Amino acid sequence: MEYRSIKGFTGLGQMGFLFAFVGFGAVLAGAIQAFFALQMLPAGAKLTDTELLLKAMYLPQNLGLFRASQVLGSMLLMFVPAVMWSFVCHGKNVIWLGFSKHINVFQILLAFMIIFVAGYDVNPLSDFTKYVVAHFPSIDLAAKKMEALYNKQAAALSSIKSMQEYIVALFIMAFFPAMFEEIFFRGMLQNTLVRWSQKPMLSIILTSILFSLVHSSIYLFLSRALLGFVLGLMFYKTKNIWINISTHFLNNTIVLTSIYIMQRKTGKVDLDKLEPTIHWSVGIAAMIVLVGLFFLLTKYSVKNRSYIVKDENALMECK
Repeated sequence: MEYRSIKGFTGLGQMGFLFAFVGFGAVLAGAIQAFFALQMLPAGAKLTDTELLLKAMYLPQNLGLFRASQVLGSMLLMFVPAVMWSFVCHGKNVIWLGFSKHINVFQILLAFMIIFVAGYDVNPLSDFTKYVVAHFPSIDLAAKKMEALYNKQAAALSSIKSMQEYIVALFIMAFFPAMFEEIFFRGMLQNTLVRWSQKPMLSIILTSILFSLVHSSIYLFLSRALLGFVLGLMFYKTKNIWINISTHFLNNTIVLTSIYIMQRKTGKVDLDKLEPTIHWSVGIAAMIVLVGLFFLLTKYSVKNRSYIVKDENALMECK
């Protein structure tokens, strides 16, 4: 029988709404970022002056506007479309975005361990990607330009000079991005693809690829795709988006805290120094450990997952 949402929309219909709402969100995000850009630019300057705009974005006095622009832009691009999609296709119950009360402490602890161990594969995959891309000069040049721009933006956003700024940054740069991205990619996109295609692994892989592409990095494409796959598999095993949000938030917090400590010690931010040198053999060992951790996560998620499935089935019967 063809899969249909609570409101009776097919998988194709739901994807249509998804693209429509994302398009709408992109227009709003573009408008709000243009508004903030105009506030940062000197009087009389135009948005088309890219070089001047980039310089203005990195000025200390514009840091608050820059951060607000980023968080509001991602909210309009991901969170708002996901909420609109859920309401139109499924109604008011947010269980269809993965929100559920069925969760236990073992799931959270194992999820934290999984994201921590997965971090040991980031550097080896990044090094491998750089090695491959180095054989294609034009792509390598583009990758270096993208990485330089990303590092400059990240360094500007991560400029933290006090504990108060650190706490604010935890929300703006760690919590909100984690929540918006998990609701969009796992709660909405992956959820729909899994239900529609009945092919979980393919759906998780496709979602993780899109997740990596959105972050616009050639050197980090494989490592971010792996992170997306880990988060996608985690959501599939638990069916609870809270676990994903908390785990993603932890990952972001570790990076942000490392940046904060570096800035306190050296007075500047050098993102390249945050990546430790990890031998590929350690990465392989981490992969093996991940398999074991996911086995345990599956074991400790069986009961809660069955409760969530029962709640979903009850809602489907009442439609």
